[in-house]
Formats: sequence, C-alpha cells, structure tokens
Amino acid sequence: MKLRAAKLLSTCFGIGYFPVAPGTVTSMVAVLCYFFIPVLHNPLLLLFLVLLCSGAGIWAGGVMEDYYGEDPSVVTIDELAGQWLALVFLPEGIMPMVLSLLFFRFFDIAKPGPVDALQRLPGGWGIMLDDLLAGFFANISVWVLLLLLSLFHLWPPTPSL
Repeated sequence: MKLRAAKLLSTCFGIGYFPVAPGTVTSMVAVLCYFFIPVLHNPLLLLFLVLLCSGAGIWAGGVMEDYYGEDPSVVTIDELAGQWLALVFLPEGIMPMVLSLLFFRFFDIAKPGPVDALQRLPGGWGIMLDDLLAGFFANISVWVLLLLLSLFHLWPPTPSL
C-alpha cells in the first residue's frame, strides 16, 4: 500500500510514466494547469501547493528510490513543484509562463552549481530540493529578463516587488 501511494504521488498520477521526457511533460502539464485554472494565479495558494507537493515528494521520492534506485525518472512530482515555484508572483501573460517553462527546464537539466549540489542530498530531499532551487532560479531569471525588456520598452513596465 505504501509503495502504491508513493507511485501515485511521485509520478503525478502517472505522468511520470510518459515514455519520452517525463519531467518536461510534467512541467508542461504544470504550466497548462496554471493557465487553465485561474485560482492557481493566487501566489499564496500556489506556494501552499508547492509546499504540499514538496512534502509529498520528499516522502514518496524516498520510497521510490528504495524501490527503483537513485532519482528514478518516473518521479516527476519534483518537476511539478519546481515549475509551480517558477510561476509564483510572475505577471499575467503567455510570455512569462513560457519563459518560466524554458528557464526551469534549463536549470533543471543543466544543474548549475548549487542545483547539482542539492541533487546529491539523500533520498527524497535530493529529488525535491534541486528542482525547487531550479524553480527559484527560473523565477528570478524571468523577472530579470522582463525587467530588461521593460527598460527597452519591449515589455510593459515591471511592477516593483
């Protein structure tokens, strides 16, 4: 029963079994959920869901590592939480959503410096924390790019944080 629950949660109800790039597919599903479910634009709700997914992912990811080995590719709850973190507090619009997806996938795949270091933590901690940091870096990167674009009048002025 414990393994079944871990499989269900960690694979985002089966998305992790997608045969090609399940992490990218889960990130895309996270963005689509954000787009089609307007209540997710509430940053406090989205942060709550990130925390909820993170707690579930730490537990379920640890169980899945015991069964499948280190950081199994079917575990994609980390991409869900990381992608949603990449979207928190961003301005409305397609461009910020697409940029968050692109930056998140970049940081999640390239794993620069501290992202790679967090991945080495044991069990579900390593599975979740590297993606959360990738999501944080993606969020900051989108804000920086939007600020630069607004300086050149290519994006509406960015409100102050």
